[in-house]
Amino acid sequence: MRPRRSAAVVLALVPWLLFMSAEEGAKTSAAMDFLGKTVNFLILFGGLAVALRKPLAAMLAKWMANIRETLRLAEASLSTAEGKREASTARLSGLEDEIGRMMSTAESVAQREKDRIAAQAEEEAQRLRRFTDQAIEQQVRSGVRELKARAAETATALARERIRNKLTAEDQAALIDKSIDRLSRLHEG
Repeated sequence: MRPRRSAAVVLALVPWLLFMSAEEGAKTSAAMDFLGKTVNFLILFGGLAVALRKPLAAMLAKWMANIRETLRLAEASLSTAEGKREASTARLSGLEDEIGRMMSTAESVAQREKDRIAAQAEEEAQRLRRFTDQAIEQQVRSGVRELKARAAETATALARERIRNKLTAEDQAALIDKSIDRLSRLHEG
């Protein structure tokens, strides 16, 4: 700090030393004029630097602290964003696996449903076949009954006709007597 004080004292005394004599004051040269202006500049801005050194240093320190804090927050945000990106990437790969599992599950469910529908259709077809077979069998039985009834009617009509043609009144009386005889024997027995 000692060299600064001595430099300040020398700077303050240089203008007086240069312009001390009156003769010199009247005839100034361009070099002296430049030197005077330079000394005034140095005194003015040297004084300002000394006066503003502490507030300027505090302001610069505050700016540096703000910049460091901003950098720290940016790094924290970067690491957070990096973590989120990694988590999203992991979730994305997990989603692809999940989609694959869902697709295979959907395919297996669809295959089971297809098999179930095919089995149901087969059962329905078998039920319809049984129903159709029963209906046909019933119609065949009904037809056979009708044929038997018609055959019996036709046979009865033919027999009646033959009997009428072959049976005379005497044969009829003999048959009636025979039937009465049989009934009386049965009744007595």
